[in-house]
Amino acid sequence: MGLLDQVIGAALASRGQPTQGQTTATQPAQDQFSQIASILATLLAPRPAAAAQQDQPSGLDGLINQFNKNGLGDVINSWIGTGQNQAISPTQLREALGQKTVNDLSRQSGTQQDDLLSQLAKYLPGVIDKLTPNGQLPNQADLHSDYRRN
Repeated sequence: MGLLDQVIGAALASRGQPTQGQTTATQPAQDQFSQIASILATLLAPRPAAAAQQDQPSGLDGLINQFNKNGLGDVINSWIGTGQNQAISPTQLREALGQKTVNDLSRQSGTQQDDLLSQLAKYLPGVIDKLTPNGQLPNQADLHSDYRRN
């Protein structure tokens, strides 16, 4: 289990989701954990060079670029920095990610877009905050994930 998996598991557990491998009384809670963990990993783990678009950063670097490009750089920078994390609404998250990314994540996870954005708005700030202690971005090579499905 890599750094990204550890951070995702810790962030979801701190918000009341079961950690990977933890038994629960209900399977839907585990399925929901798997879905949001996979979505977070898809957003944050860098894609192999062959799968990434030419000269386009992927993973956390790509996400930062998307937020900056779409006018929400101050929000993601608050999650990376050492100060208070700014909240993000599902609508802002849709703007930051772009509709194509939202469509792709929804299709890949089988999650309705509104639920997907609501879950990401809840967990993404904390995951990025934990990935960037002292405001330092992790080495992209450390962000591989076993949660990713693709």
